[in-house]
Amino acid sequence: MASKRIAQETFDAAVRENIQEFEMEPEEAVREAVEQFESQGVDLSNIVKVAPKVSADGLTEPTHDVLKALDDLQESVTLSRPQEAAAQLARFCEHCRAHKGSHFLAAQHGAYPVILAAWKLAAGDPGLVLPALNALSSLTDGQPDLLDPQGLQLLVTTLARHADAADLTCSGLRCVRHACLKHEHNRQGLVKAGVLPLLTEAVARHGRHADVVREACWALRVMTFDDDIRVPFGHAHDHAKMIVQENQGLKVLIEAAKAFPDNPGVLGELCSTLARLAVRNEFCQEIVDLGGLAVLVTLLANCSEHQVGPPPDRALACAQDLVKQVLSALRAIAGNDDVKDAIVRAGGTDSIVAAMTRHLASPQVCEQSCAALCVLALRKPENCRVIVEGGGALAALRAMKTHPQEVGVQKQACMLIRNLVARSQAFCKPILELGAEALIAQARAAHRDCEDVAKAALRDLGCRVELRELWTGQKGDLAQ
Repeated sequence: MASKRIAQETFDAAVRENIQEFEMEPEEAVREAVEQFESQGVDLSNIVKVAPKVSADGLTEPTHDVLKALDDLQESVTLSRPQEAAAQLARFCEHCRAHKGSHFLAAQHGAYPVILAAWKLAAGDPGLVLPALNALSSLTDGQPDLLDPQGLQLLVTTLARHADAADLTCSGLRCVRHACLKHEHNRQGLVKAGVLPLLTEAVARHGRHADVVREACWALRVMTFDDDIRVPFGHAHDHAKMIVQENQGLKVLIEAAKAFPDNPGVLGELCSTLARLAVRNEFCQEIVDLGGLAVLVTLLANCSEHQVGPPPDRALACAQDLVKQVLSALRAIAGNDDVKDAIVRAGGTDSIVAAMTRHLASPQVCEQSCAALCVLALRKPENCRVIVEGGGALAALRAMKTHPQEVGVQKQACMLIRNLVARSQAFCKPILELGAEALIAQARAAHRDCEDVAKAALRDLGCRVELRELWTGQKGDLAQ
């Protein structure tokens, strides 16, 4: 994986050298430079790949339009011209969209203080707020370190002040997401500034606006991440508790799901967010009490029943994405033993098996289906009976046979088989008759990560398996 990076000036110099020394055409020189650096393991995601122009006077330096827009924006802000500033902010966003890496280049040339100044200028001109938020969103994508405490506070203030405007809210939520992804300090700063109630209120207030709901879900999930390697531990669990206990997050999300029966993209985001918030036993039960389980089971059943014929690729991909998110949510809330039984009583196992059968070609769906059934079967013999009689074991073995190289599928299927027979030995014979032993042994041989779970499954199935004692704790047993 590429890990090294270079400066824009280094890339531009290489392109210039290709043109001058090797007489390449500008576009060819750019392609050659890209191939040269990528072959050396250089990550070029921060580079604007634009060829310099060759005129009658000779080679000119490449013109980076995003920097020209930034200079014009600086002038408009200095002269306090809001309308011109809004136009330059829009230009800035266009250039960031047109050339990947433009926002990195802009940041290196001091874009953040310029955009922050334009944002402050917007206090006297509401028409400037949206372009300023859009520009900040473009700039901070992948660069959350740019935001300072002043910017974080201004972001919260802007969201609160313009809570009724869907477009402004959507852009502001996107800024929150970019600011908090892989940045624990920003997360905690925004939470202290009061961003969490603004996120849940955005869903409640704009519950029928798909883009706002999608962005709010993303922002809520990011608040529960623990993805910043620079800090020893984060406040992910605390933030999830605050979203649920202090801001009615579960109720807001479940109510929002009812407004989008035919929008798999939004439903997937809502299900994924519910899964992130199901971090405590009582939260899992609350999702059931609020009607969330009924919503999840219905969604899964609908995804399995619809599209009997071969659907278009895009429709199939959307359906599979939604199925994965629903399965993830069911798996999360099944951490509560009472909820396990509720899922089974609601017909959840049948819907999970049907989804796995319907989307057998998708390794992700197969993995999530096996994982969900695995949790439902854990320490629950009666649930195991329902799963086996409903074809769950057969579907899992078919998934193993279909995806022999997918370690996730193999591992989750082995764990499911083990859970099905651990307290219900009567199921060993019928599962072995389906060919389980050979498939589990194959998974064990092909994937090191499956070693322990495969041996456990074979052991509980009553198969012959070597359980070698690697070390007894006696002196001299370790290899020197």
